[in-house]
Amino acid sequence: MFLKELFGSGKTKGQILAPVSGTCIPMSKVKDPTFSQEILGKGVAIIPSEGKIVAPGDGEVTMVFETRHAISITTGGAELIIHIGLDTVNLQGQYFEAFVKSGDKVKAGDLMIEFDLEKIKEAGYDVTTPVIVCNTPEFPDMACHTGMEVRAGEGIIDL
Repeated sequence: MFLKELFGSGKTKGQILAPVSGTCIPMSKVKDPTFSQEILGKGVAIIPSEGKIVAPGDGEVTMVFETRHAISITTGGAELIIHIGLDTVNLQGQYFEAFVKSGDKVKAGDLMIEFDLEKIKEAGYDVTTPVIVCNTPEFPDMACHTGMEVRAGEGIIDL
């Protein structure tokens, strides 16, 4: 009862954790209009400093793209897409290795994907990694934290 009164819908507020260490920037700074104009939803982007994507919370993997450059996960009621780099679908999976599949249950911090950060950069791709809440309308008070260095597992979005 207390939570329902406090939060209205009865949903507790949650937090999305950084799936990768790096520099957290506003989505508006991403050099791709699909992300910068938040067409898929609101969120943040991280310029990664390492090549590991970990679960941003406890949840379920809903899709691992065939090319392993992106992954969808549901956590805390949020439907997320983590998109590693821009136009990296063109690498056809080269430099990416997935450790999970659709339907897998994960805990915050579980390794989901590894990628070769340097090889992707050498191939000419921007490694900026958007973290998008696709069901943004369900979280009207969502707050994104940017302009800072983050380590994987630190809070980046308050739902």
